[in-house]
Amino acid sequence: MDFNLKHILSAFMVLFAVIDILGSIPIIIELKKKNGDIKPFKTSLIAFTVLIVFLFLGETILSIFGVNVQSFAIAGSFILLFLALEMILNIELFKPDNTSKKSIIVPLVFPLIAGAGSITSLISLKAEYSTLNIGIAIALNMVVVFIALKATSIIERILGEGGIMILKKVFGIILLAIAIKLFMSNTGLFVQ
Repeated sequence: MDFNLKHILSAFMVLFAVIDILGSIPIIIELKKKNGDIKPFKTSLIAFTVLIVFLFLGETILSIFGVNVQSFAIAGSFILLFLALEMILNIELFKPDNTSKKSIIVPLVFPLIAGAGSITSLISLKAEYSTLNIGIAIALNMVVVFIALKATSIIERILGEGGIMILKKVFGIILLAIAIKLFMSNTGLFVQ
């Protein structure tokens, strides 16, 4: 349980790349248009809680339900696939809740922020780094997530409708590729 800045930075960078909050901005903007308020603090706090719980109990929780990490990652890949198809084809698979304007917890927290990739990465990072260092890396990532969620409206104003549409299509294809890679690498079909 030693504090190690190098380990914290390494774990931070791995999680930052997997969470990819900046790459998710077009998805967040789209979800915000469909469902309303994002609530950056609440979303970041719930994502932090999910990641911390999985840091300590991830494999145990999955084994209780008879699910392995690979199956969990494959399930997450399907959700990412559907989000990508919505973005690319301009169709609606996830219907908005018209009964109330609730904040967007799902699919924002899972699978975008605390998704299968993040949880799988946490379980993998535990083999290399101490829990303390990974916990600090999670907290730092949630600060970045909070700032990105808070700045979504500003980014939306800067890019305009045309810029958002272009980003939506580009990141839809990237998200589709991530979903396919996540699926293939966890089914044993992925060859590098």
